[in-house]
Amino acid sequence: MKKWISDIFYSFPIQLLVLHCRNNLLLIFIWLLLTGLMTGTLGQVFGIKYLFLTPEYLGQVDFWSFSILGLAFGAFFITWNLTAYLLDAQNFPFLATLARPFTKFCLNNFIIPLSFLCVFLYYTIHFQSYGEFWKAKRIFYNCLGFFAGAVSTVLLVAIYFQFTNKDIGAFRKKRRKRMPPNLLKNVAPNRNIDLEEIRSEVKRWRVDTYLTEALRPRLVRSVSHYELRILKKVFRQNHLNALVVQLFSFIILIALGYLIDQPGFRIPAAANILILASVLVAIIGAITYWFDQWKVTVVIGLLLLVNYLTSFDIFSHKNKAYGMNYTAEPAEYSYARLDSFSRPSFVEKDKAATLKVLENWKEKASKTSAGQKPKMVIYCVSGGGLKAAVWAMQVMQQTDSLTQGTLMNQTALITGASGGMVGAAYLREVYLQRAQGETIDVYDQRYIDNISKDLLNSITFTIVANDLFLPWTNFEIDGQKYKKDRGYIFEQQLNENTNNAFTRTVGDYRIIEEQALIPMLFVTPSIVNDGRRMIISPHGVSYMTIAPIGVEKRELLEIDAVDFGRMFAEQGANDMLFSTALRMNATYPYILPNVFLPSEPGVEVMDAGFRDNFGITSATRFIHVFQDWIKENTSGVVLIQISSLDKIEEIYSSDEGGVLETILNPLGIATQIMNLQDYEHDTNLGFIYDILGEDKFNIVRFIYNPGKDNERASLTFHLTKREKENILNSFYLPNNQKSFRRLNEILYPPPTKDQASLPSE
Repeated sequence: MKKWISDIFYSFPIQLLVLHCRNNLLLIFIWLLLTGLMTGTLGQVFGIKYLFLTPEYLGQVDFWSFSILGLAFGAFFITWNLTAYLLDAQNFPFLATLARPFTKFCLNNFIIPLSFLCVFLYYTIHFQSYGEFWKAKRIFYNCLGFFAGAVSTVLLVAIYFQFTNKDIGAFRKKRRKRMPPNLLKNVAPNRNIDLEEIRSEVKRWRVDTYLTEALRPRLVRSVSHYELRILKKVFRQNHLNALVVQLFSFIILIALGYLIDQPGFRIPAAANILILASVLVAIIGAITYWFDQWKVTVVIGLLLLVNYLTSFDIFSHKNKAYGMNYTAEPAEYSYARLDSFSRPSFVEKDKAATLKVLENWKEKASKTSAGQKPKMVIYCVSGGGLKAAVWAMQVMQQTDSLTQGTLMNQTALITGASGGMVGAAYLREVYLQRAQGETIDVYDQRYIDNISKDLLNSITFTIVANDLFLPWTNFEIDGQKYKKDRGYIFEQQLNENTNNAFTRTVGDYRIIEEQALIPMLFVTPSIVNDGRRMIISPHGVSYMTIAPIGVEKRELLEIDAVDFGRMFAEQGANDMLFSTALRMNATYPYILPNVFLPSEPGVEVMDAGFRDNFGITSATRFIHVFQDWIKENTSGVVLIQISSLDKIEEIYSSDEGGVLETILNPLGIATQIMNLQDYEHDTNLGFIYDILGEDKFNIVRFIYNPGKDNERASLTFHLTKREKENILNSFYLPNNQKSFRRLNEILYPPPTKDQASLPSE
């Protein structure tokens, strides 16, 4: 029994695992990182696991998309083995005596890769079955594609090594030409390898047996009778080939970044992550190989150097608002200038212009109000990735359809954040196309199908293949140059998914909204510099930048928002692409880049959800400003809140946890940003009840709820089939059906007894 255990422990596979655990923790960390991303243990909030479990290529998840993922995994597998071989082969001198030493090294180095593969297969099979409802046959072909790709890469590399790698037999049979001295110097191991020690069999690692290509154990032979020169050549020549393959992986990654505009080259993002992992493994291996005990110092030094270099414009990249003029004199961003834009003269001018829009809205809405003053409908849609986009479209489509197409005619304004605004803006564009004469069914399911298409794959692909190495390709709009990065690819993919629904500029909507063909829409990204909100509209909206009382009594209140159109009038505010405005409003950290506007100092904007994830702040400010007109010209306001988050959440305990949780606990309230907004919004809504009157203001909430037996959809730019169906079905749950009946009663109340007794005309 003891001998059996000893035989296993001193076998080559086990000794390689022990060596990795002692010497190569960073290499093992890469495997753990990939496993965490693939299982959802890491990056769950970003939906990274979907990229691995259902890789997408050209809009499809099939044999070919899994094949590409397999090709990338094969490349990572080979690179990892090459790096391990580069670092550790000298610890196992018997390898130099074997035919095809690298092949045998890979076969015996199977424990970590095989463990990863088993976990991957379990998760992807379960996910495809549970999350996508796919049948066993389709899942089988997908997995077959993965293995076909992985094996293809391994075979290609094996063929390359067959013609380039020489084992000790080849060196002994034929004397080769001496390598040029300079090349020999560059390829030779930087660390001193005591070949006399190797030949005399003073071994760093005891190995008794290894596995052959037939997976049979074989005893290790002595190397003491081999010439030092030949042993050294074997190691050097194998090391050179390792460096060649690693360099090839890096070149592929850079080339893919250059071709991001070509859909055919947008390989599954998970494949790109694996290629990037290959590059990281190669870099870790190179630093360890050349600097050995100085490796930590070198890594820290490189990080500091990168941080210093990227402080210069030539080595840094700031995403821009597409369509705006960055060659013009930057706008002055100062409190004095903000204050000047909220003066009574500007506010009254902008209010008068918006009142014209409201008059046109009233004329249209009155046609469906049966002779009564119309109800003003305001939609407030929450953020939450594609989940929020689909939920917003589903509620708006269904409520308008079930009210015989009258609800959108009564809608004066749409506000909100992030994904919800993307969905609402898309549906608004569909209504505009119908209003302009196109024969389309605005309730067609295909519009929800379009907005639910994946965005995450293209974004992540671009991050890995392009943005990590600084974007270096450009595109032009009206003579202005911008970098192609993940912000660019987001807008490109969004337009591809929606049949180019977002190709207009912000200014293109001015006349359209003025004529009340569609509701007004406020896009409100958050300003990183000072926490204010940026109000993007084709109209002047200075009245939205400060509470009404602050216009006259300026010392009482501070300006809390910026009129984008007025602030950047000279820099082409109205020429900015509307898709860019939506992106600014949905800039989830890390996934999309913050946008830098042409101002001095530079204004940086990001997701609206950090200030107002539900659109309530904008809606209540608008009602407050126009309260007199609303009281006189409408029968009240109906605020429809479409939220992808629960209104009332479970209360969790904070008295459990260790010392680290106790230290960090005072910061815990910062993580409750959505709840904090909710409390403030309820205060604002209560204020609106006071100024309009209880009978003139109603709130109807449609809240996405996954139901009893389903998980809540993730806050990402990817949805599984199960998640999409769950979101659509949520509209038919009792609470949301109750909300719809209440909405119908508010908009179309049953006639009173006196009204019922009147003779019909």
